[in-house]
Amino acid sequence: MEPNQKKREELLRKQLEVLNKKLKEKEREIALLRKKRSFEIKEIGKFRQALMNILEDVEEARRKAEEERDLTHAIIANFADALLFFNEKNRLSLINSKAEKFFSVEKEEVVGKSLSELSSNKYFKKILGLVGSEIKSVFRAEVEMKKNFILELTTINIVAEKTKKGALMILHDVSREKLVEAMKTEFVSLAAHQLRTPLSAIKWTLRIILDGDLGEINKEQRSFLEKTYKSNERMISLINDLLNVARIEEGRFLYNPVFANLASIVENVLKSYNEQIERKEINFVFDKPQEPLSSVYVDVEKISLVIQNLIDNAIHYTPPKGNINISLKEKEKTIEFSIKDTGIGIPQDQRERIFSKFFRASNAVRAETEGSGLGLFIAKNIIEAHGGKIWFKSKEGEGSTFYFSLPIKDKRQKKV
Repeated sequence: MEPNQKKREELLRKQLEVLNKKLKEKEREIALLRKKRSFEIKEIGKFRQALMNILEDVEEARRKAEEERDLTHAIIANFADALLFFNEKNRLSLINSKAEKFFSVEKEEVVGKSLSELSSNKYFKKILGLVGSEIKSVFRAEVEMKKNFILELTTINIVAEKTKKGALMILHDVSREKLVEAMKTEFVSLAAHQLRTPLSAIKWTLRIILDGDLGEINKEQRSFLEKTYKSNERMISLINDLLNVARIEEGRFLYNPVFANLASIVENVLKSYNEQIERKEINFVFDKPQEPLSSVYVDVEKISLVIQNLIDNAIHYTPPKGNINISLKEKEKTIEFSIKDTGIGIPQDQRERIFSKFFRASNAVRAETEGSGLGLFIAKNIIEAHGGKIWFKSKEGEGSTFYFSLPIKDKRQKKV
């Protein structure tokens, strides 16, 4: 073989090797590209599936939101009370059918309006007179929309993330309750009046017999008659309480204020309790102020009734040989009365109701002591009518302290 031919063959072989090498590299590149493309196709598939899942979740969330919205609208529409929602700009943005009926309006007429703009409606004007042109805080009151149509108005601020989003106004029709309450009060007043006359006659008849005006009575008869007399006294006291409650609720509990010394009022009331205090061997102390107190402008009879009710409770609920302490303090603008006892105290979970009508604490009922549950209700109304305050501190099993304060008024301010 010729040398030149050998060289050509060698050169050709090397070129083939280079071509084979490049071909293999290209094959590897193609394989990598195919692998990458397959991966990308898979990734695209995964992304598409994830996107579909997100869209399905969004659709499900939208469907649930619509269901919740429809349910909320249904609840609002069928709510027994009137509901109105005012946004953060104090403009009406929602009103239910009950409210439309109460105000005699259609929602299209009023939605978007402020309270001031709504005042052209005579019923909204009554509401505006109570809450003002802007709903600022929680508020509760009763409003007479027209004769025998009374609504209980409640406003509540709606807050989210510490930001006020608006205010909800709720109007509850209490006309029927007020009518029933008035009828009940009228019945109680009538029944009490009818009972008081015969009870008074029984009282004086028993007193005549006990005093021996109709002849001597033996020990057994006296014991029986004294028990009857005391029971009759309790009935008269209950009747008087019922009549006082009726007068308070009807606005007929009239006051005749004069300038008086509270210490003197307390002393006069205490004179009638000596026998009860001695019988129970109670250590009773009246810390009479060393310095004369400023005068208070009060109805002496009504304030005496408050003090009597508080002393009655202290004696009833304090065991024999217990302690009762009354004190009077003059503060900057008030005279403060307090009566502290070592009685049964008031359970923690019942303290909010202590001034409610007919309420008696469970431990008081268990003790089987006398009481109608009206004394503190009457006391609270009397003190508040005088511009004062009444409150208490108590610990069950250890005793209670009841307080009331009355304002010191200049003699030119003769008004209770």
